[in-house]
Amino acid sequence: MSQKVRVRFAPSPTGPLHIGGVRTALFNYLFAKKHGGDFLLRIEDTDQNRYVEGAEEYIIEALKWLNIPYNEGPSKEADCGPYRQSERKNLYGKYADTLIESGNAYYAFDTAEELDAHRKDHEEKGKTFIYNWHNRLKLKNSLVFSAEETQQKIENGEEYVIRFKSPENETLHLTDIIRGEMQVETNILDDKVLFKSDGMPTYHLANIVDDHLMKISHVIRGEEWLPSLALHVLLYRAFGWNAPQFAHLPLILKPTGNGKLSKRDGDKMGFPVFPLEWKTADGDLFSGYREDGYLPEAVVNMLAFLGWNPGTEQEIFSLEELIAAFELERVHKAGAKFDPEKTKWFQHLYLQKVDDEKLAEDFSRLLQEKRISNSLNLKKIVSLLKERATFVSDLWEQGSFFFEAPKSYDEKATEKAFKAETHELLQKVISVLRTAEDFSAENLSEKIKGWITSENIGFGKVMMPLRLALVGEMKGPDVFEIISILGREESISRIEKAMDFMG
Repeated sequence: MSQKVRVRFAPSPTGPLHIGGVRTALFNYLFAKKHGGDFLLRIEDTDQNRYVEGAEEYIIEALKWLNIPYNEGPSKEADCGPYRQSERKNLYGKYADTLIESGNAYYAFDTAEELDAHRKDHEEKGKTFIYNWHNRLKLKNSLVFSAEETQQKIENGEEYVIRFKSPENETLHLTDIIRGEMQVETNILDDKVLFKSDGMPTYHLANIVDDHLMKISHVIRGEEWLPSLALHVLLYRAFGWNAPQFAHLPLILKPTGNGKLSKRDGDKMGFPVFPLEWKTADGDLFSGYREDGYLPEAVVNMLAFLGWNPGTEQEIFSLEELIAAFELERVHKAGAKFDPEKTKWFQHLYLQKVDDEKLAEDFSRLLQEKRISNSLNLKKIVSLLKERATFVSDLWEQGSFFFEAPKSYDEKATEKAFKAETHELLQKVISVLRTAEDFSAENLSEKIKGWITSENIGFGKVMMPLRLALVGEMKGPDVFEIISILGREESISRIEKAMDFMG
C-alpha cells in the first residue's frame, strides 16, 4: 500500500452506540494499526433534528472503555479538522457549486407536496416514482429552466435542493474488498439530493467531501451503506478525485438468525446491545456491557469474531494479536449471528486472566455496595472462587458464606449428612481446630484427614456435615481453605451452631 492507510469511524450522535457500530469502529482500528495507519473519529451531525444530547460523549467514552482510541477526532484535533460535520458546514457549498458548474448536478425546485403527488400517482398505477433520467426533464429543475429563470428563482428565495445528475445507460463496475466485483446499471439510480437550500449538505455530499479532505484511503462501513456505493463512486468521479477502497461489513443478526440485531432485542432477550448503559430522555434505561460486569477485552474479542475468522482454531486474542491477525479479506459476506452465550464464554475466560489483586479490589467495591464489612483475605478468596465465576458478581453468589454465616441448611443435604454420630465427629473436628497451631489449609487437611483415616471413618461422614456447617449447602471450594480463611473462632462458632441445629 503506497498511500498511507487512513480510516475513519463516522457515527451520527443520534443515540447510544449499538454494538454493530462498535464492531465497525473496531475493524477500522484493527486495519489501521495492522498497516501502521491512522484511525479517525468523525461525528456526522449534519442532521440537527436527530441530534441527541450526550450521544457524542457516549461514543467517545465507549471507544475509550474498549481501548480502541482514535488518532484524530474531537479533542484530538489535527490538520484535517474540525471533526464534527456541523463545524465544517461552510465547506460544502462550494463543492455543490463545483458539481453544478461541471454539469454533474442541478437545482431542483419541486416542493415536497408536488413530489408527494407524483409518488401517489405512480403508486396508483402500480409503479415506483424515482427522480432520475427518465423524468427529470418533465420536473421543475435547472435542466428545464434557462440559466436566467433558475437564477431568478434562487434570488426570489424559492426553496431548492441540489441533486446529483446520475449518468444514463452506463454499467458501473464496482469493487469491494469483502464482496469482490459488482455491477450496477446507472439507469436504476435516482438523482439523490446533495445539498439543501438551508445551506446544509446531505450525508452523501458531506461524506464524500470529508473523506477526500481527510485523505481517507479505505472506507470500512456497515452493509447498510452498500446501496450508496454506486452514488459515492460516481461522486468521486464527478469531482475528479481518486476514490478510496471500500469494504462493507456483514450485518449482525439476532441470535435466532432472523433479521438484524436491533436496539430493543437485547432487553427483550436479556443481554446488552450497547457497550455502556444508556438512559433516554424519557427515562428508559438500556443495559450496557460495562455496567453488566463484562471486561472490555472480552467484548472486543467477541466483536472481532462477528463476521471475521482468523482461519485458525484460535479464539482467544489480545488486542495486539487481533491487530496482527486481522485481514479484511477474511471478513465474511454473510450476516453474523449474535450469540449471547458465546459472549459469556469469552467473559468467563477473560475473568480467569485477571490478576487476583485487581479482582480482589473489584470484589471489595461490590462488598462495599452491599454494605458487607470485611476483614478476610479477599485475594485468597477470589483465587479460590474465580474458576467458577463469569462476572465479579458471581464471586458473591459463589462465596457469600465467607461473609455471612449460614442462617439455614440445605434440607436434602441435611437429611443425608446429619446422622446420630455426626455430633461426636464434629466435636472431634472442633478439638483439632482448637489445638492446631498452624492454621493453614494444608496443615488442617493433614490433621483432620489423618484422624479420619486412622479411625477408619468414611470421609463423607465428616466432610459433608462439616461443609454444611460452614457453608449451609454443598458448594464452595476446599473445606480446609474455607476454615483457614474464616479463622479458628468463626469456624468453631459455625460448627457449634450446626450441632445445636441438629439437637
